[in-house]
Amino acid sequence: MDFVFSHPSYLVLLFLVPLLIFLHFTSIKFKRKHALRFANFDSIARIKGIDVYSKNIIVLGISCVILFFLVFSLSGVSVRYQGVVTDFSFVLAIDSSKSMEAIDFEPTRMDVAKNTAKEFVDSIPIGTKVGVISFSGNSVIEQRVTADKLLVKDAIDNIKISSVGGTDIYNAISTASNLLLDEKNKAIILLSDGQTNVGTIEDAILYANKNNVLVNAIAIGTLEGSSTSYGLSKLDEEALMAIAYNTNGEYFIVQDSEKLKESFNSVLELKQGNISLDLSVYLLIAAILLFVLNYILVNTRFGVFP
Repeated sequence: MDFVFSHPSYLVLLFLVPLLIFLHFTSIKFKRKHALRFANFDSIARIKGIDVYSKNIIVLGISCVILFFLVFSLSGVSVRYQGVVTDFSFVLAIDSSKSMEAIDFEPTRMDVAKNTAKEFVDSIPIGTKVGVISFSGNSVIEQRVTADKLLVKDAIDNIKISSVGGTDIYNAISTASNLLLDEKNKAIILLSDGQTNVGTIEDAILYANKNNVLVNAIAIGTLEGSSTSYGLSKLDEEALMAIAYNTNGEYFIVQDSEKLKESFNSVLELKQGNISLDLSVYLLIAAILLFVLNYILVNTRFGVFP
């Protein structure tokens, strides 16, 4: 396991730690001398059990840790280790057309699509890049390609049924492919009922193949279909199969969680490799929490240090 710094020049700020320690003890020494002018400090300390040094050392320790965390956060520290990885970067393309409000999957196709997408995000190795788009008659970029799983899942949660009519799978695949232009190995996870009525499946396949993008299609819906606000909506399985098979991707239908996990594993093509985890944000959050703790200990009525 190795630690890597994207901005190592900030590490020079670690020299502030010994300076903080020096100033801290110099301040205590000065205050103690000042207190001895007015009272027998040692006698009071023996009677009340006051140990000013031990109490202040805890505060000093927390302050030093806060400073360490802030400096390492500024330096862009990442931890790199061996683990399970995938060569692919993905874009989740989630159908947000009116047909996705059908209830042949409970509570709705849209809810199942979003839950399935989040399960996929949970299943990918740390460091895998994922983007999110939603599509109906047009496509909306919900999240550009990132390795931050929380951002991806938030983007998925924010997708709503679109007010724009139609379902344009060609536009969805072209938009998703463009998000992956700078990635090495590219794949789209298409979550849809397949009912395209804008553009053609053939054009979508040609665009994906031209840009060397695999399209893995997840069918959301049933062949029997279900009613929507505009009428009966059925799963167009043939369209989704055609896209997957003609782009060297895979097709599968949502059934149960175990089969879904198996399908995800086959899509990911997992292997051993280097994983890089950016610790900067976590260290910054930890520093803020410790700062609040330090404030409570010293400055509030709940404080343990008078």
